[in-house]
Amino acid sequence: MTGSLEPALRAGAVLGESPVWDDRTETLLWVDIRRGEVHRFDPAAGTDESVSLGQPVGSVALDEDGGLIGAVGISLGRIDEEAATFSPWHTVREGDRMNDGACDPRGRYLAGTLTEPLVEGASALFSLEPSGALRRILDGVSLSNGLAWSADGETLYYIDTVLERIDAFDYDLDTGTPDPASRRTIVDLRQSPGRPDGMTTDSNGNLWVAMARGRAIRCYDTRGRLQHLQYVPSPVVTSCTFGGPDLSDLYITTGQWPATAEELRDWPDAGAVFRFTGTGATGYPATRFRGRARRGPA
Repeated sequence: MTGSLEPALRAGAVLGESPVWDDRTETLLWVDIRRGEVHRFDPAAGTDESVSLGQPVGSVALDEDGGLIGAVGISLGRIDEEAATFSPWHTVREGDRMNDGACDPRGRYLAGTLTEPLVEGASALFSLEPSGALRRILDGVSLSNGLAWSADGETLYYIDTVLERIDAFDYDLDTGTPDPASRRTIVDLRQSPGRPDGMTTDSNGNLWVAMARGRAIRCYDTRGRLQHLQYVPSPVVTSCTFGGPDLSDLYITTGQWPATAEELRDWPDAGAVFRFTGTGATGYPATRFRGRARRGPA
């Protein structure tokens, strides 16, 4: 495909994840899960600032009032970047730690869990409501990962990495509930190198998925047809999102774990944040959490 890929930030992340473009500050949020860090990268200035929370950070989301919402350790709550603190609102029982998350079009924060070592079906997907309440909305998950929605918000796209596919659910925007009976496979990735991890959509409705251990970003339409394939010079490719002033730059997070020493020698930019330009695609502004970000749950 056309376009240009380059390291935007040679971060050396152990496990970079959860890229979120902040359109108010024109900066990229991302996390290093295993270092317990939240980063804010300013592409214009070339600076990257971080805070350490002392426990794994699965994902972050923007809050409409400023600040961040996060899935940290095995809890969901508020992150204060200035104080470098995490205030947990809810701790969950299903899984060993939180993983990928994103806000739905109504401002709910959905995030899932995983177990270490993996226990199939022992994790779940949760929804942090604007009221501050927490709901479990999907059971029997093995390794909860990428989340994205159709333009009208009525379809949820979801990745349970162990299943090696992208599934779709009918999604009730009024209640924030996926219909389990509607679950269907949109993209079967079992024959593709690596396994699906994080995901985003573009303004044409295409799904861009990072292939962990597959060294690639793959783009599919919602009929499961491959539209683009971009190789990434890192043994672990974790997630992606559109950013930049016109949301046309695809930012890609990568990691060094669980690569071997030989792989790290072969791929010196492992753990970098890459920028892919000239794809012809654009994304959507990240939805912000629309809840009790300052006061905590009711």
